[in-house]
This record gives sequence, structure tokens and C-alpha cells, in this order.
Amino acid sequence: MTQAPQLRPLGAALGTEVLGIDLSKPLEAGTFAGIQAAFAEHPVLVFRDQDLGAPELAAFGRRFGAPRPHALTKYRHVHCPEVSWLTNVEETGKIDWYGVKRATAWHTDSTFEDALPLLAMLHAKEVPSEKGGTMFADMRAAYDALPEARKQLLSGLTGLHGRSSGPAGERLYGDDKGVTDKKYQEVQWPAVTRHPVTGRSILFVNPMHTHGFVGMKREEAWPLIDELAAHATQERFVYYHRWRVGDVLIWDERATMHRGAGDYRPDERRIMLRTIVYPN
Repeated sequence: MTQAPQLRPLGAALGTEVLGIDLSKPLEAGTFAGIQAAFAEHPVLVFRDQDLGAPELAAFGRRFGAPRPHALTKYRHVHCPEVSWLTNVEETGKIDWYGVKRATAWHTDSTFEDALPLLAMLHAKEVPSEKGGTMFADMRAAYDALPEARKQLLSGLTGLHGRSSGPAGERLYGDDKGVTDKKYQEVQWPAVTRHPVTGRSILFVNPMHTHGFVGMKREEAWPLIDELAAHATQERFVYYHRWRVGDVLIWDERATMHRGAGDYRPDERRIMLRTIVYPN
């Protein structure tokens, strides 16, 4: 049977804490079903005061689907390749500037891949003394609030996605895009998708990876992408997560966009474990 977990809202738009669950222990089927049900309605869930190694984080991911090694080879965990490090520290102990800058523009992970992830997980190991948060935007609420004319336009559009080729990707990275183990081809996704459990419409355009629309010139597409990003990231749709050591946060990759706030002193260490989970 499904056991509804105790939930506590953290933000007005998104962000829900799940109380009383220890992820280092195997979850009973009913407890996990309750977490899944909560996640369908609340696309950013936080479990506080956890202490997981990479294998335990991957095991939690496997309850939902198939964790997959990250595109950036440098950050993969040596003993558990489906988990990667999200860090601003090089192996030498120096500041990793790519790690500082990485993912600070609004995006949805891996929309340049031929299969879309279900969700991602971050587990905080070291956090700055202040700030250093991660921001999430509710792309369901953002779609709902669009003017009717924009909904009509988007209903017929198919987005073109590349690795960091959207307006925000070009602004953030230029040519410094990190080493991957394969080349990525352009892929297409509808500009509006539906949540597979709730059926809610979701705006599925992100300024990091979406660089155009089928049949639309770039000089028309880029302003539209920027306009949609500005709309979706209004304060009323956004949750800023202030990390505490031990937080495990999972987010729905279809229903949200996210970014590292990039607002901390980079000489302070920020180290997290991450896994991205795909459908089985």
C-alpha cells in the first residue's frame, strides 16, 4: 500500500521537504510509492540530514529508473560512474573555474540527448558559509500563465536542442564547453510537453540548449527563447534552495528548469554528488 510521506513546503512556488525518511536504509515499497506520488505533484523534493556515498545515491536513483554516467567525463565518480561530482575544487585543491561557472545559466539537463532524463539528484557534502544555492523554475506554472496567443504559437512549435548552443549557452560558455566523450547532434522536442503522471502541460524550452524552432529563422527564434526564459524565471515561479550539508534534493527534469545561483565566494568549497536518472 502507498504510505503518504509527511511533507512540508519550503518555497511558495516549489520546494517540498520530505520528513522522517533515512535514504541510507532500503525503502519499503509502500514508502517509495508515497515518495513517487509526492514527486508527481511536487517536482522539487528535499530530504534533509542524509549521509550517502555514491553507491547509495545511485541505488536511490535506480528505484526511479536508470542512472546514467554524466556527459562530462572529468567529473565522473571513479568507483561509481553513474554518479558525478558537482564541485568547484580541482584534484590539486585549486579552484576549478569551469566547476564554478558550470550550470549557472537556466537550463534543463540533457535536452540535447536522444532520450530525456526523468529526474536528477544532488547530495550536498560541503557547502559555502553563505549563499551558493540552486534555483528552480516551475515550468508547469510558467506555461499556465502564458498569454493565450503564446500558447497557440507554442502548440505548433518543435524546439531544436544542442549541447550549449542556445542563447544562454553561448553567453555563458563561448567555446569553453568542457570535454565530453562523444559529439552531440541536434535533437528535436515539442515546445510544450505533458507530465506523464499528472498530464499537466509543461513549457519545454530552455535558453541553454534550445537554439531554435523548426521552420523559424534564428533572428525570430532567439528573442522568443529569451522571452520565454524571462517569463518562466519570474520570482513567482522560482524556488531558491539554500543548501545544508546532508541535503538530498531530487527534481523533475521535465517539469522544471534550474541553475546554480553562482552567488557564493568561489574560494569556499562547494562539493556535491549528483546522478541523473533516465527511464528504464
